[in-house]
Amino acid sequence: MKFFVTGVGGQLGHDVMNELHSRGLDGVGSDVASVYSGVADGTAVTKMPYVQLDITDAAATEKAVADAAPDVVVHCAAWTAVDLAEDDDKVEQVRRVNAGGTENIAKVCKKLGCKMIYLSTDYVFDGQGTQPWQPDCRDYRPINVYGQTKLEGELAVAGQLEKYFIVRIAWVFGVNGKNFIKTMLNLGKTHDTLRVVSDQIGTPTYTYDLARLLVDMALTEKYGYYHVTNEGGYISWYDFTKEIFRQAYELGHTEYGEDRVRVLPVTTAEYGAKAARPFNSRLDKSKLLANGFTPLPTWQDALHRYLQEIEF
Repeated sequence: MKFFVTGVGGQLGHDVMNELHSRGLDGVGSDVASVYSGVADGTAVTKMPYVQLDITDAAATEKAVADAAPDVVVHCAAWTAVDLAEDDDKVEQVRRVNAGGTENIAKVCKKLGCKMIYLSTDYVFDGQGTQPWQPDCRDYRPINVYGQTKLEGELAVAGQLEKYFIVRIAWVFGVNGKNFIKTMLNLGKTHDTLRVVSDQIGTPTYTYDLARLLVDMALTEKYGYYHVTNEGGYISWYDFTKEIFRQAYELGHTEYGEDRVRVLPVTTAEYGAKAARPFNSRLDKSKLLANGFTPLPTWQDALHRYLQEIEF
């Protein structure tokens, strides 16, 4: 089986390529950059074929994917800068990437008859209430530009294809790229007090674990909508930060001890942000087990492995 993966310069695309390499599966990676971004030469991911691709260019997208002739396209590329997406001069650019680019991918998948995996987000919902969002829920009410354009991407995939997986994820972290954990670790070195939001609730997702599940999915025909995060229960960003520092301290990084940096809870309103954020990012993942997929390990275990993987 052959894969075509978009967005391999990012956290998830990078790990999907590594997962393919580890299983001996063929994969072609693509990204808007001319070369892999932030990836050392000689790593597993750089040993796989790579093409530069702007997914907003329909003709270029059709040629790149058709030339690769994949059985599956894993579409990880996206505009993910949530606050920047709210700028008036960025909205259409975000839409071209998240909606138009996704539609371009879907159209060529339809033409080739190949499967497509589209990575989406809990931001397609309004984030209200306390009940976990069900994967087949259609009560879409995005509250920011990022969520709206990712929803438009979902609708493009479902409207074009029959052989698709729409996988919604949340609170993503991986080795290759920026994320919340790296930000907190950096801030913890330079600040004695951090104020972190405590009224947004969800569960983190480690791209290393997610990549394994996506490849497992691609090898089946169990199409449809799925929700995926690590197991381990629902937490706030404040809870997550406390656990990040606790585990870092246990690994010998004493600069993250409670006597060195205090973590204080604040509300979303007190913190302030350009883009509205969902309070409820709880995702129901029971459909995974029901369809025979192995759930991801706990986020606590994922965090432990991740901290041992990165340099900080």
